[in-house]
Amino acid sequence: MSDVRVLEIGGPLYGGSSQTSDPNVALPFVVRTETVEVAADGALVRVLKNAAERVTPTCPHFGTCGGCQYQMIDTQQQLDVKRTILYDQLKAAGVSFPEEIPAHGGEGYGYRNRIRLQVKRVGEEYQFGYNVRTTTEFLAITECPIAAPILWETAQALLRAEKLSLDVAFWMNAASEVELFCNDDLTRVQVTLLCAPRTKTKEGSLQRCFNAVKQSATEVVGLSAIANDPRTGPTGRTLDAVGAAGLNYRVHDETYWISRGGFFQVNRFLLGALVTLVCEADGKPRSGGLAWDLYAGVGLFSRVLARGFAQVVAVESNAMASSDNAAALRKIAGEHRVVSSTTLEFLQTALVQRERPELIVLDPPRAGVGLEACELLLRLAAEDMVYVSCDPTTLARDLARLQDGYDIAAMHLVDLFPQTFHMETVVVLKRKL
Repeated sequence: MSDVRVLEIGGPLYGGSSQTSDPNVALPFVVRTETVEVAADGALVRVLKNAAERVTPTCPHFGTCGGCQYQMIDTQQQLDVKRTILYDQLKAAGVSFPEEIPAHGGEGYGYRNRIRLQVKRVGEEYQFGYNVRTTTEFLAITECPIAAPILWETAQALLRAEKLSLDVAFWMNAASEVELFCNDDLTRVQVTLLCAPRTKTKEGSLQRCFNAVKQSATEVVGLSAIANDPRTGPTGRTLDAVGAAGLNYRVHDETYWISRGGFFQVNRFLLGALVTLVCEADGKPRSGGLAWDLYAGVGLFSRVLARGFAQVVAVESNAMASSDNAAALRKIAGEHRVVSSTTLEFLQTALVQRERPELIVLDPPRAGVGLEACELLLRLAAEDMVYVSCDPTTLARDLARLQDGYDIAAMHLVDLFPQTFHMETVVVLKRKL
């Protein structure tokens, strides 16, 4: 084939692809140092020379499914790949960072405590699936190895129950997606059906649906149906709900209540390590007078910080998460409070007040803190900050601004998302003297 070229694979890029010896071609599913054949359109034909860290993917859907990018790389070697990407992002943004960035990994499979599956009727049967890679096309799946085993078992129980119960069949037909969330010891599962906003709930009993599912999935403790707009996602309106209103989830010595649909970190093996990195310093719990936990969620960090600080102010814009956190903080001694607000709005108000924290914890979504909020943080000048990031690109952008007033005392890579290009980074910042 005259239009086939041989290329050498270079360093990894954020997003799952890797550089090649042709600067105009980046390829997915290849490993640095490999030699590959590439077609004229840039598609990978075959790998001619395998890298030492290449392994056989565990999932039969890998490469077609859009969920994972790194199953062809040994799980432990993925840590070094991600650290290289983190280095590159920081360097490109002009960030001064420590030479040593420890990487923390765990089990490579069965780690997710939450998955969201698409539902589609194919012929006479319902099937669960994800998107085909780079498209919105439905891909029916037979397994999901990165999910906690109980979640896929529950999904199979739903399919079995649909064949036996008209009520389960009604709700499966109404749902476009099903979200499954389990607790820390895999003994309880919450099931959430994402349905069209105008679903006529009286035509199918959710209680009977719940009862039928529990016949073969006794771990299911709650079932809810929520309105979901196909263009914008969940509307926040519950169509119907039965059973438990949420789940208790234990991390170290804390038990967190997560209401139906509430956000919680997905890696059941590394949550404890993440909390320790954020809430401890020099091997001891952080303590003091006042700490702010921004983007607090249900209080993964603020609950622990409240044990050592006289006051913790937890800031969260999601009403459900704020309510869960506030109920928990009321049980802990101290003047702790939850502020239902965006972080930017809170910082703008805080700047004109005299109150100043000793510690600020930041755990923003992928968009990062943002330059406007960084400017406010520099003016507030807390002694210590801990920035928890799930996107190295926005992290690098924000650190480039924050380093005007802070030094990076430590940085840790936490692999909360094995087999994917996603990564978590914990950055400990000290105010410059």
